[in-house]
Amino acid sequence: MSESVTATGVVVREPGEGPATWAVGSLFEHLVGPEHTEGLLGVSLVTQPPGIATPLHQHTHEAEAFFVLSGRVSYRGGDQTWELYDGCFVWLPRGVPHAFRIRGDRPARLLALTAPGGLMGLYDEVGIPATAHRLPGDDGQPPEVEIPRWAAVGPRYGLEVLGPPIPE
Repeated sequence: MSESVTATGVVVREPGEGPATWAVGSLFEHLVGPEHTEGLLGVSLVTQPPGIATPLHQHTHEAEAFFVLSGRVSYRGGDQTWELYDGCFVWLPRGVPHAFRIRGDRPARLLALTAPGGLMGLYDEVGIPATAHRLPGDDGQPPEVEIPRWAAVGPRYGLEVLGPPIPE
């Protein structure tokens, strides 16, 4: 069986079959997007290497949720920071400032959900299509190419950068 979208709108994907993007040194595999959910939901499997960190930011269009499948993540939401690990879940309402950093010595794998869907379009615009379902190496984009794209594209998606990342 491979990826299938039925006439009734049911979406089924086997592991490694979702369209994928490399951005911020990470792999974003799209499992279901707004085009399948009447705009209501986006779900991606995200693999991020140790050390990756977002700046403190907020989303004005979506709420987000993350389920940590494996790995360790320091996650700041509002004024609190949590140390998340395999099996932890976090729900982030729209407009709450947040940031995270991948900890440890192995990549983290997260099930990422956005409501409404659409946020992963930002990663597709900023990043590049993944040529394989793995973390990018030298075939990924360097930060000096990607960072200006975030600044240009992010505001259209309601992304507002508010401050620095969580310290190492």
